[in-house]
Amino acid sequence: MKPPGVESGPAVVHGLGRGSLSLRTLLAAFVLALAAPAAASAGLVSMHVRDVSLGSRSLSASRPAAPFDMLGVHWIGSGSVEYRTRSATGRWRPWRRVDADNRSGAWHDGDLDWTGRSLAVRFRVRGEVRRLRSYELDSRVLSAPVRATTSAEMPAIVTREAWHANEEIVRARPVIASRIRVAIVHHTAGTNSYTRSQSAAIVRGIEAYHVLGNGWNDIGYNFLVDRFGTVYEGRGGGIERNVVGAHAQGFNFGTVGVALIGSFNSTAPTAAQQQALVDLLAWRLDVAHLDPSSTVGYTSSGNYKFRAGRVVTLRAISGHRDTGPTECPGARAYALLPSLIHRVAVTGLPKLYSPEVVGVLGGTLRFRARLSTPLQWTVTVTDRHGAAVATGAGHGTFVDWSWRSGAAPPGPLAWVIAADGVRAATGTLGSGSGLPFVPSPVPSLSLTALASVPSVLAPAVDGSGTGATATFTLGSAANVRGQIVDAGGRVAATVLAEQRDAGPNSLSWSAAPLVDGRYRLVLTATAVGQSVTKAIGVVVDRTLSSLQASSLAISPNGDGSQDATSAAFVLTRAVPLRIDVLQGGAVRATIYQGTLGPGPQTIGWDGTAAGAALPDGLYQLAFTVTDALGDVRQTIPITIDDTPPALSLLDRSTLAFTLSEPAIVTLLVNGQSSIVIGEPAGRFTVPFAGPVTSVVARAQDFAGNSSATVSG
Repeated sequence: MKPPGVESGPAVVHGLGRGSLSLRTLLAAFVLALAAPAAASAGLVSMHVRDVSLGSRSLSASRPAAPFDMLGVHWIGSGSVEYRTRSATGRWRPWRRVDADNRSGAWHDGDLDWTGRSLAVRFRVRGEVRRLRSYELDSRVLSAPVRATTSAEMPAIVTREAWHANEEIVRARPVIASRIRVAIVHHTAGTNSYTRSQSAAIVRGIEAYHVLGNGWNDIGYNFLVDRFGTVYEGRGGGIERNVVGAHAQGFNFGTVGVALIGSFNSTAPTAAQQQALVDLLAWRLDVAHLDPSSTVGYTSSGNYKFRAGRVVTLRAISGHRDTGPTECPGARAYALLPSLIHRVAVTGLPKLYSPEVVGVLGGTLRFRARLSTPLQWTVTVTDRHGAAVATGAGHGTFVDWSWRSGAAPPGPLAWVIAADGVRAATGTLGSGSGLPFVPSPVPSLSLTALASVPSVLAPAVDGSGTGATATFTLGSAANVRGQIVDAGGRVAATVLAEQRDAGPNSLSWSAAPLVDGRYRLVLTATAVGQSVTKAIGVVVDRTLSSLQASSLAISPNGDGSQDATSAAFVLTRAVPLRIDVLQGGAVRATIYQGTLGPGPQTIGWDGTAAGAALPDGLYQLAFTVTDALGDVRQTIPITIDDTPPALSLLDRSTLAFTLSEPAIVTLLVNGQSSIVIGEPAGRFTVPFAGPVTSVVARAQDFAGNSSATVSG
C-alpha cells in the first residue's frame, strides 16, 4: 500500500492508462474487482472511463456511454478544468470548476461531484491541460439507510453494511496507527442539493471512484457527514480503531479524516451538519484522548506543499488546506473551524488527555495524563489474572505517578488511568501499549519485505513516470529514515524521516530531481538502541518513457475487435531495443530487435509467437533498451482471452441475467431505452422504472469478445 493519499494508480477501463506503472497494475485491479463474488452492493455503482479529445479550449458536448449522476475528472497540466452537464430534461446546468485536492504523479485527481441525472457533459480548460480523462458514475439511489450506535457516548453512525459498501473492491487490509494525533476536516466538493437517500448513493460513488478511479485501497475518508447531520462510516477497519485513510497526502498516518458532503467555498455547512461534526469529533477525539484545543508538530511524509521530513504545526482539528495545496474544506467551512474546535472541546466533559507511560518494566515507570478539570484520579496495574500489582491515586488536573516495578511479575501487565466521569485510558506493559513508552522486554526490531514499484522509473517530459511506492514491514515501532543513494554511495535524496508504527508501512518518492542512474533505496529503522538497514536497487532512466498499450487484453480471433495491441513509447536517443513476450518469466517470443531513433514509437503485437497463436493466459511485453546503464527493462502485462462471455436472460420482467465472466453489458429496453453497465460474473439485475415489454442484450468482455445476443 502506498502512503495513504497516493495508494496506487487509477483503474483502467477499455485500455485507458497513465503510463507503465498504471498499466502494470490497474486493469488487473479493475478486472479482479469485477471477478470477485457479487456482494449485496455489487451492481449499485457503474463507472465509465474515457479520454476526452483536447481539440479546442472549449470542448464540444459529448454523449457519455450511459446516463450518469456523478462525475470525476483527472488531467495533466498546470491549468484548470471546468464542466457543465445536461439534465434529463435537456437543460444545460451552470459551469463548475473541478476541485483537485490530490496528485498522482503528473495527474490532478479531481474530486467526485454529484451532478444529478445527466445525459451529456461539456468540458472547457483554462491554461495548460495536456490530457483529460472523464469518470462518469451511476450510483443507484436506495432508501435512506438506518443509523446505529454501539455505545451511549458514540453518535449514531451509518455503517458500511448499511450504506452498502462494496467490500469486494477493497484492495488491502486496513493499516492501523498506534494513536490519533490530528483530525482533518474536508469537503467532498460538488453540489449541496441532494436528498437523504442520495447521500448514501454519493458515499457509494465516492468509494468506487476512490478505489477504481484513483486506485486507492478503499474510500479515502474515515467518516462522512451529510447536510442532514447523518454520519457515515468511511474506510473499513473499525470506527474506534486508528485506521489509516487516504484523505490528506503526506498526513494520513495517525490522523482521522472527516468529509462534509458538499461544497463550502461560498456556502456554510448546515446547522445539522455542523452539530453532527461536533458530536462526531468530540466522541472520536475522546476515544483517542486528544485535546481538541491542542497543537501538534507533525512530520510530513511528502506532498506538493510540504516535502518529506518537513515538520508542520497543526491544530488538533485542522482543515485539509493546512496539510496540502488545496482549498478544501472550502473558505466558509474553514472559517468555522475555531468555533467548531471550541464546541468540540466543551462537549462531553470531563475528559482525560494525553495519557503516557514512560520507562522500562523492571525499573521506574512514570504514568502521566491531564484532566479537563480537577478530579480524583487513580492508576491501577494488574497482572494477567486481573489481580492488582500496584495502585496510585491523587487529585487535580494532572495525573503524575511513578512506580518502581522491580519486583513486578513478568508482563504482560495491564494499566488503567481513571477518574470520575471520564473515559479511562488503558494499555499494557511488556507487550506494547500503543502509547509513547518503552516496553520491557524490548521487542525485536526487524525491517522486512522491502519492495519498490516500479523498479525502473522513466520520467517523461510531461512529468509522468516519476513516482514510486516502497512498501516494508516493521517488527516494532521505529524511527525510519529512507534515502536514495547513488552508485558512488552518495545520498541523492532523503525521502522519509519519521516515526513509524509496527506492521505494514509504505512511502512514496519521486525520481523527478534525480539524474539517470542506478540507485539504491536504503531504509534504516532505529528503536531503543537497535538499528537495522535494508536496501533495494532502483533505476532512473529517461531513455524510454511514456510506455503504454492500446489494449491490455486482446482476442486475436480475426473478428476486428481488439485482435491486437500496440505499445506506444518515446525514445530520447537512438538505442538498441529488444521486445520479448514473457510468460512466467520465460521468453515465448521476440517480436522486435534492432535500433530505433529518437521520438515517439509504436510497436504492434497480434498475440502470436513465430506466427503461431499463443493460448489464453497472462503475458508480459518486456522492453529492454541498452544504454549507458546497461540493459534496462520495463514491462506491460497483456492478457490473451479468446473466449467470449456467456450472457443468459433469467427473467425479463426484472431484467435478471447471469454472466460467465466480468463484462460490459449493453441493453435495449422496450426498443428505446439504452443502458450500458459493467457487471461481475454471476447473477445480476438491472434497475428499470416501469414495465418491461422487451429487452435485447449483449455482453463484451475486456478483450473485446462479444456474447451471443439474448432477447426476451
